[in-house]
Amino acid sequence: MKRQRDESFFLVRSDVLPESMKKTIQVKEMLEQGKASSVYEAVNKVELSRSAFYKYKDTVFPFQAMVKEKIITLFFHLEDRSGTLSKLLKLIAGAGCNVLTIHQTIPIFGKANVTLSLDVSMINEDIEQMLHRLKQLDFVTRVDMLSSGA
Repeated sequence: MKRQRDESFFLVRSDVLPESMKKTIQVKEMLEQGKASSVYEAVNKVELSRSAFYKYKDTVFPFQAMVKEKIITLFFHLEDRSGTLSKLLKLIAGAGCNVLTIHQTIPIFGKANVTLSLDVSMINEDIEQMLHRLKQLDFVTRVDMLSSGA
């Protein structure tokens, strides 16, 4: 009986990935962007063995490459201050995202939870960059990505 491959996917923060996986993604990006003309040239530039590259090349992908439907759901824990939701939505709109749904809880102890479903098909920046900018807002105490794609 033939054993089936496990095709499970996980969303993992880049800071916990082994260096060989991070470098594999760098090599793939260099090749896509024409910054290297061959695998040999790219792996040498990032100091990765070709065997490590070939081991991971079909299993490690940047987050954006895996977003098929271009819909993400974000969870926010916000301080209850006048205009916070408006400022949050302005930053999201400025990044080219379209808000599909908004769910906000009643503030308790000065904090409210907001869940946003966003169409990111027209985003004009990297999703990770946008998340970083959202986390920097002084009224945001937490941001989590609940889902992506369909």
